[in-house]
Amino acid sequence: MKSEQIRWSEQSGWSAVDTTLAQQRDLVLVFFDHPICLTQAWYEELVTIYPNAIIAGASSSGSILDTVISDHDALATAITFERSQVRCVSKKVADFGTMEELGSALGEKLISDTLRHVFILSDGLLVNGSELARGLSHVLPDGVSITGGLAGDGTRFEMTYVMAQEMAQTGMVAAIGLYGETLRAQSGCSAGWEEFGAERRITHSEGNTLYTIDNKPALELYKSYLGEFANALPGSGLRFPMSIRSDVNSTPLIRTLLAIDEEQQSLTFAGDIPDGGLCRLMKTNMDSLIHHAGLAATESKVDYDEEFLVLLVSCVGRRLVLGQLCEEELEIIREILGEKAIMTGFYSYGELSEVGESRCTLHNQTMTLVSLYE
Repeated sequence: MKSEQIRWSEQSGWSAVDTTLAQQRDLVLVFFDHPICLTQAWYEELVTIYPNAIIAGASSSGSILDTVISDHDALATAITFERSQVRCVSKKVADFGTMEELGSALGEKLISDTLRHVFILSDGLLVNGSELARGLSHVLPDGVSITGGLAGDGTRFEMTYVMAQEMAQTGMVAAIGLYGETLRAQSGCSAGWEEFGAERRITHSEGNTLYTIDNKPALELYKSYLGEFANALPGSGLRFPMSIRSDVNSTPLIRTLLAIDEEQQSLTFAGDIPDGGLCRLMKTNMDSLIHHAGLAATESKVDYDEEFLVLLVSCVGRRLVLGQLCEEELEIIREILGEKAIMTGFYSYGELSEVGESRCTLHNQTMTLVSLYE
């Protein structure tokens, strides 16, 4: 596996590229946060640079290149595989009745005896990530691991985009399949948030929308806990996710707020909110987040002496809490995984990982990463 990482800015365009090796690239992963990156001309320029590669990516709430996070630009990681192959398929959200159906359709397109890992890039605002994960898990064979994330839009929550062999579009989900007899994937996922306050009963929810808690309007109750942060919703909700479990015997999952509805007094989250389930608010601190990023890296650590690809998806809520110390969670990952790791990824509105109640589950507020090596 050989790699090249380049950066684009509005002022200077793309940084220098090895034009000879660019012809040989198999996969280019792009993470971006700039309106120019949504244009056909910008995409075609990238195709000109890497004419034979599969190009896929997503809008971000911060793009990751090694241990550096950047905004208002674009980062590309170009990979040449030695013994592996890659495919990319995509589907439009509007073409499916449920996200579980969409996930199943993506998975079916990728199935092969040599499929080893699937990396998902999904619209971050129009997709119920829990349903998407269920659909993928239902059709993909045992032994095929799944990770990925929901595209971000800074803290604006207006529109997110996915790029999959064409210019970036909203309402899109892409699946990148990685194939090879010698290809291996090792993933890790950890959060670092703790519950506080009383555990309450979810008395009315539908899918990923929460209407009442203890028969009280969900938004009204949520605001009562937030104090001064209530005026900055929905963005401030990233600091106060919810711990959700379907019953007292279930493993809790973290859910991040995506939208509020003042008229209906409802809260919309990135994944399912079980009707009749239990919920508590959560909080964290910087030391805990950095420590748990290290735990996720330890889970994904591989004993390998050549370059290997590490795809990181971290929640934008973690970035808000960490502030200027955010790159410390990347630095601890670099320290644990070593200098051979080719690190790239993005800050997201949700993470897909195999930790949880099913083979692939939507998580929020985690650091999720996968090490891919041949």
